[in-house]
Amino acid sequence: MNSKVTIIDRIASVISDEDFAALASEAFEFQLKNNVPYGRFVQDVYRADHLDLKTPPFLPIELFKHLRLSCSPHQEASFMSSGTSGAERSTHHVHDLSLYDALSTSHFEGLYGPLNEKVVLALLPSYLENGDSSLVYMVDRFIAKADPRSSFLLHQPKKLIETLQALKQEKKATVLFGVSYALLDTAEQIEIDFPELIVMETGGMKGRRKEMTRSELHRAIKKGFPSSEIHSEYGMTELLSQGYMRDGHAFIPPPWMRAYTTEISDPLRILEPGKRGLLAFIDLANYHSCSFIQTQDIGSVMEDGTFSVEGRLDHSDLRGCNLLYT
Repeated sequence: MNSKVTIIDRIASVISDEDFAALASEAFEFQLKNNVPYGRFVQDVYRADHLDLKTPPFLPIELFKHLRLSCSPHQEASFMSSGTSGAERSTHHVHDLSLYDALSTSHFEGLYGPLNEKVVLALLPSYLENGDSSLVYMVDRFIAKADPRSSFLLHQPKKLIETLQALKQEKKATVLFGVSYALLDTAEQIEIDFPELIVMETGGMKGRRKEMTRSELHRAIKKGFPSSEIHSEYGMTELLSQGYMRDGHAFIPPPWMRAYTTEISDPLRILEPGKRGLLAFIDLANYHSCSFIQTQDIGSVMEDGTFSVEGRLDHSDLRGCNLLYT
């Protein structure tokens, strides 16, 4: 598998469970051989030398804070987590940005239609200020493909309101990506009847406001955008794929990503669909780093492969790092 075009095409063409299983097995063998920390983790914790999709060897996500989890010394970018409240930031070394660009665009357009038919606006102040954000990179690529009026709007509330008013008059299909606290700030300054607008919250109060449930957040945002749909994006530095929530209940992953839940007290135990536990993912977009990730988000996975997110496990850093040396 030498051509990056071939890698992108093969991941993007995954449709069936058989396609996914074959490429997941290939990714596992590649990562076991070339990602040294992951190979050591699998041998020490799972005692495995092959992949059984019933019990995938999930790596604790916290280890992206401490180890270089890459299959290659070459990288085109290094994405870093937001690192709120002074926490140590995770780093994801990305071998091939064109893969991230192609796959993130493919999944978004598969759900929402062509980007060139939309205006994409972004309210992501904390991510822009921290730098090295995978979310900012993705949205920047979306903006480059979208209507020329698309842009980031950093600390420009007046310009944002004027832009939305103008697009409303035109009835232009628009997507507004925003971190939670920035969307709440905007919703308190505006009430606009704009049914062609989708407000895409990306989560994160970043210490600026008190935390609230997603349903509470959406209700609060809805006060400023009463006729707009409020959707959610689920993404993180350590995963190169995203999930999108359109119904207020479950996130839709791309075909090349599978969600699982594991027992909270025993993250090596995979749960049946519908059971509440820690979310874990096989993400083939992570082909050059690690595709098998155990998160610290609590949720459940439905029979159709969609997943819900309820919150974050407390004291996750200590538990995850200890797991490596169990």
